[in-house]
This record gives sequence, C-alpha cells and structure tokens, in this order.
Amino acid sequence: MSDELIDIYSKNNHSLGIKKMKSAAHKKGLWHRSAHIWIYTSRGEILLQLRSSNKKMYPTRWDISAAGHVVAGEEPISAAIRELKEEIGLDVAQENLEFFEIRKIQATYRNIINNEFVYVYFLKFDGDVEELTLQEDEVSEIQFISIDKVKEDLKTSPNKYVPHGEYWFDVIKKVKENIK
Repeated sequence: MSDELIDIYSKNNHSLGIKKMKSAAHKKGLWHRSAHIWIYTSRGEILLQLRSSNKKMYPTRWDISAAGHVVAGEEPISAAIRELKEEIGLDVAQENLEFFEIRKIQATYRNIINNEFVYVYFLKFDGDVEELTLQEDEVSEIQFISIDKVKEDLKTSPNKYVPHGEYWFDVIKKVKENIK
C-alpha cells in the first residue's frame, strides 16, 4: 500500500485547494474522498474481499468489494473504476456503475484518523470470481457471500468484518432492492 497525494476538503466536502500525502491526512484527520464499490449478483450475494494482513486498517477482515482513496485531481467515479481494476482485476465502464450516495465517515484505528467523504457505487456482476486477479498486497481473498449470511454474521461474528456499522445494513437493503 503506497502513500498517495490526495486533495483535502472542508467538513462540508468543499475543496480547500490543498494537496497532502494520504499518510499526513490520516495523521491529522484531514477530510478527503474515497470510492467504495459494492459488487452484487442477481442471486443476492455480495462480493467481499478479505483484507491483506499488510493493511494498516483492519487487516484480515472482510470488507467492501473494492475501495480506495481518490487521488489528487481525480474524480470519484474514475477512482472507483481504477480501484476495481487494481484490486480485483475487473474492467468496467462508467455506465455500469450505479451511484448510490456520498457517505460522511469518521473512523479512528490505532494512530490513523480517517475522515472521508465516501462515494458509494454498486455494480451488478454475475461473473466467476476465479477469473479475477487479486492485488495481493491489498487483498488476500474474494468471495461471494449471500446477503442473508452477511447479515447473520454481522450479528453473531462482527469481528470478522470491518466495523462499518449501519452502513452494512444500508448496503444489504439496497442490494435487495436492486435484485427485485
């Protein structure tokens, strides 16, 4: 996981015209942007990634299909497309991504203060995970898991997952709506 130059924003998601390295933003709790892409199937499954043991935040926990920071000068949709390609080897066109929402997230993990505006996207994909290529320093494994299983696990074994709180359930609700 490399350090990247990112744009800094106000608490209201307005550009401050400042660029900082991601590590500096995380050290000081500066607001920045990221993109989350949730991949789901028509069968009601979500593609989750097991975070690499090399990750600074929540290593070896199940997480979003693909996600990453929006680098300086980049648009969130471009970051989403880039992260899908980098993390799991999936090429997608912009029109295949469904924008869901901008989510304001504040999380602290050890010495990392992560204040982000998360641009959330959905992608319907009924392909085979065996055809995808993992970025090994970021992702240990990927797996389609039924939304019912994820929902149950979040109640019985929450420590297997990155603690996104209600965000998980908002995603499950949206996937259910999308597959109707």
